[in-house]
Amino acid sequence: MSIDIAWARAELEHFLELTELRPLNHSPGGITVISPRKTTSGAEKDIVASAQVVEQILDRVLPRWRDDVPGNSRVNRWYQHREAVHRAVVVLERDAEIRQRLGDDAPQVSAGTMHPWAWEGARPLWQSGHFRQAVTAAARKINAEAQNKLGRKDISETNLFKQALSQDLPKPGQPRLRLRDDDGSDTYRSVHRGAMAFAEGCYAAIRNPNSHEDGLPELPEHEALEQLAAFSVLARWVDGATVVT
Repeated sequence: MSIDIAWARAELEHFLELTELRPLNHSPGGITVISPRKTTSGAEKDIVASAQVVEQILDRVLPRWRDDVPGNSRVNRWYQHREAVHRAVVVLERDAEIRQRLGDDAPQVSAGTMHPWAWEGARPLWQSGHFRQAVTAAARKINAEAQNKLGRKDISETNLFKQALSQDLPKPGQPRLRLRDDDGSDTYRSVHRGAMAFAEGCYAAIRNPNSHEDGLPELPEHEALEQLAAFSVLARWVDGATVVT
């Protein structure tokens, strides 16, 4: 699902209004005194409520804002949020234009639109820049969800998907996942054969090296996104499959 740009911009602008600093004036005895101290325009409870929404928008638009955007709590508790919001507004307003002008208006992949098993599994580590570990966390999450769906905790990962997607009839304690009805066609057979091979590739060629090889350099974010997308495809297949016992 794509982001509602108009709604997001309105939420961001509202947050900027609430957190804008103004002089802390007071009027004892009817005399207005202008203080060098400043306070936010909005009440703290309103700012906190707005921040709950704004942080989720920032996570979608600028996933690494907590690490990449500087903060200065001495100036304003909400300084980092405001700086990130200013940047996010520009992205929302001009991202498509910038990509077109720079000759890169190809479709963009967003982790936030991937299957929840993939993105929610990866999200905490992803946002802290641990991309390789994030992909591994997504792989574990998808494995756990497949185990839950099949009611199997005795096997995992490659062996789990090999058995689940086998075209053999189910056996006691060995249910199967069916991505489509068995109509006896070549398409039915190729879909399940391909899904089994794809699952094995995800765990053998992506998950295992990421988890078991010490000293590997951190994955570039775009490569990690490609790997995460592969697991998202697998997650959608498993989530939409029918369990046959």
